[in-house]
Amino acid sequence: MKPRKKKPIKRRPFLRRLLYWSLTAVAAFYLLIALLLLALRWVDPPTTAVQIERNAHPRHYHFVALKQISPNMQHAAIAAEDTRFYQHHGFDWREMGQAFEQDLGEGRRRGASTITQQLVRNLFLSTSPSLIRKGVEMSMVPMTELILSKKRILELYLNVIEYGPGIYGCDAASRIYFSVPASALTRDQAIKLAEVLPAPLHWKPGQKPKYGARISERMHQAGW
Repeated sequence: MKPRKKKPIKRRPFLRRLLYWSLTAVAAFYLLIALLLLALRWVDPPTTAVQIERNAHPRHYHFVALKQISPNMQHAAIAAEDTRFYQHHGFDWREMGQAFEQDLGEGRRRGASTITQQLVRNLFLSTSPSLIRKGVEMSMVPMTELILSKKRILELYLNVIEYGPGIYGCDAASRIYFSVPASALTRDQAIKLAEVLPAPLHWKPGQKPKYGARISERMHQAGW
């Protein structure tokens, strides 16, 4: 009896295998992000990607509940960074469509990134500008808006965003700059903190009075 000939093993072409593992890695990445976002509905982040990126600075980071943050600070941050925060679902297409950029002086400009986009960047990505990072950021924003409420997004944002070298969150910033907790911030103090958000490593509260005046005007227009 003749021995059966072994059938040749069909090997997947290299490109096919590369595509398979690439798609698997991408799926695993977004699954992990989804799970982390689900956890963030109840758990306050002990650190963020940007904090890890900035590990050269001593860290000041105090997470507080939104109810412990003065409404003045909440309103000032929205007026400074994302005036239509409660109207959009992660992207402000009106502002992006108009390619809105406001001159802030010293060659710096405020772009159209929403609070949700900035939160995703701070939690999971980095501040290094690149098309790949921007693409990943934009792909994560709808998931973030779907899983987290607007209240939680704002709470996380105010607690993890930079206010200076090594200073994360408005409670740490208010204690360092004004010697008061975030709950006690006045309207003027909140505006001064919001002034630094476009360039927190270079600006300090009160250094941009013209921009502060614009923030104040937007707050007034919104009824705050």
